[in-house]
Formats: sequence, C-alpha cells, structure tokens
Amino acid sequence: MELVVLVDKSDNAIGHMEKQEAHLKGLLHRAFSVFIFNSKNELLLQKRALDKYHSGGLWTNTCCSHPRKNETVLNAANRRLMEEMGMSCKLTPKFNFIYKAKLDNNLYEHEFDHVFFGFSDTLPILNKNEVDSFSYKSLDFISKDMLSNPNNYTEWFKICYNEVLKNNSNR
Repeated sequence: MELVVLVDKSDNAIGHMEKQEAHLKGLLHRAFSVFIFNSKNELLLQKRALDKYHSGGLWTNTCCSHPRKNETVLNAANRRLMEEMGMSCKLTPKFNFIYKAKLDNNLYEHEFDHVFFGFSDTLPILNKNEVDSFSYKSLDFISKDMLSNPNNYTEWFKICYNEVLKNNSNR
C-alpha cells in the first residue's frame, strides 16, 4: 500500500492516506514535479504509460510522484527520476504551487507540488511500466502544441507550464 503525505496549505504534514483514496477524495497531499532540460534548452517530456491509473498516454513533465512517509521531497524526486526515467542529475528546487484538477477515472489531483529543475543531455532508460515514450521538445513547440492539442497533456503540466517558462528564463 502506497501512502501519501496529507498537508495543509502551508505544506505542513497533517497525516497519511493510501494514495488511491486521497485521489478519490481529492485531499491535499504533497507531490513533486521534475523538469529536465538539455543543453539546447529543450524539455524532456514523458508520455505516461497507457495503463497508468490516471492520465495514461498523456504527455507531461519529465517525472512526478509523491514522497513517501519520512522521505524528503528532494530524495523522492531523485528516487523517482531514476525509477521512471533511469537517469540522475542535480535537481534544484524552483517553485511550489497548489492545484486541484478532476482527472479521468473519477479521480482528483489536489496537490502541494514542489517543482524541481535539472539539466542533462543523457537519454533516459525508460521504465515501461511507468513511461510509454519520451521526447526532448523546445519550449516554443510545447507552448504552441498545448494550445492546439491541450487534451494531449496532463492537467498539472498545463497548470504549471507558464511558471516553468518564467523560472526557466531565470536560470
């Protein structure tokens, strides 16, 4: 059973709950999103595995998940980057945001999301249980494609993308 850390709006831990239950109830919990850029300033996108319990087959940031009980967010981000994409690099915290979005399968994401940036020219080695495929894309391409094809992207990616663009220009 995978637990998530329930939090208040200031990211203070207030308890734990099974991940699926938290998504069914739409309760605020701690999460992270990793964005890896290469030397061409292209973003490494992943297409989620088709059989994921939500948002399967959609394009999103390099990786994302939830820290485990008693795990720091940075350690969780590094762990998950290796588990999903088979890669590692230095991750730098960039910003946090809270969002709530209705997903498929009658689930909700309600997350206090910690966003990390990393830089690498390494090609990922995909965990096919998690990731269908990957692509490095320019930020200009992603911006235009999200306008033309918004249903191809995860809700959280669409919500935080403008803040990613602002923070990427400050690196």
